[in-house]
Amino acid sequence: MFEIITGIISLFIHLDEYLPTLAASYGNLIYGVLFLIIFCETGLVITPFLPGDSLLFVAGTVAGFDGLNIGILLIILYFAAILGDSLNYFIGRFIGHKIIDMDLPMIRKEHLNKTHQYFTKYGPVTIIIARFAPFVRTLAPFLAGMGEMKYKIFLLYNITGGILWISTFLLGGYFLGSVPIVQDNMSLIALIIIFISLIAVGSLLIEICRFFGSCFIRKKK
Repeated sequence: MFEIITGIISLFIHLDEYLPTLAASYGNLIYGVLFLIIFCETGLVITPFLPGDSLLFVAGTVAGFDGLNIGILLIILYFAAILGDSLNYFIGRFIGHKIIDMDLPMIRKEHLNKTHQYFTKYGPVTIIIARFAPFVRTLAPFLAGMGEMKYKIFLLYNITGGILWISTFLLGGYFLGSVPIVQDNMSLIALIIIFISLIAVGSLLIEICRFFGSCFIRKKK
């Protein structure tokens, strides 16, 4: 039983590696699996380990070889990304204050206030850039909800970021996946994707540290 569970978990985590074979074997069921993976990766703060960027690129590559329909992929994954972030936002909105009320030593009311100030000032750009940063894209909507970012503003940039993210990697795989040099260097492509993601993570961390650092300095004064 344990082996079956670990096998299923491994399949979901490494779905980007198994996708071409699964698409050929299971056809339309793969659309539902892809929707679920992207929805959970963006919508549940506890599942940032699920594949995102690489999965989208491989899915686009499979579509480029007519293994999947690129139009259907774009539509269902747009919805998966947008609905996932919205769910994560509301989880943060309704659970965030309960976490604060637990009076944990590492999470205090002033932390929530600073988070609110951050998302008031940098929320829109953070929501968009976070889409391209693994782990951060799972955490950002939760913190946006916890920091009480206005949902109308969040939704606008959630939609914008979701469409940009899905389109970039899905269409990237669709148009470039069939290029021989790309096919022969998929490991290198994966490293490039990781590098781009790290740049996004780095830029966000710099802005976050700069903001919270300035708040700390002002408080000291």
